[in-house]
Amino acid sequence: MSYREQFIWKRAVQLSVNCYKLTEHFPKTEIYGLTNQIRRASVSVPSNIAEGYGRKTKQEYIQFLHISLGSLRELDTQITIALKVDLAAKELIEPVLNEVDEMQSILVSTINKLKN
Repeated sequence: MSYREQFIWKRAVQLSVNCYKLTEHFPKTEIYGLTNQIRRASVSVPSNIAEGYGRKTKQEYIQFLHISLGSLRELDTQITIALKVDLAAKELIEPVLNEVDEMQSILVSTINKLKN
């Protein structure tokens, strides 16, 4: 099975797409600030899932899932800041924050299943 067939990777890619769409609503003055940081962190999540899946051992895969989880927590922080400084409407930001929470649950669950 390819990483592209994994539910976790597909969800992470969709989250990244949604982050790109969200940041399109940010002011252009943020292009090198939170817009860039949010986009980079969101892309890091599925990228690390894919990279870890291609490693030789389950332990290496788990390590990359932890890296992905770290990027997801960075993303959560960045989007929360964007909400607090009104970079976009609350109605646009909150669904993405909810998606980040769901993705964190999926990642933690996957890590725990692989460890057992």
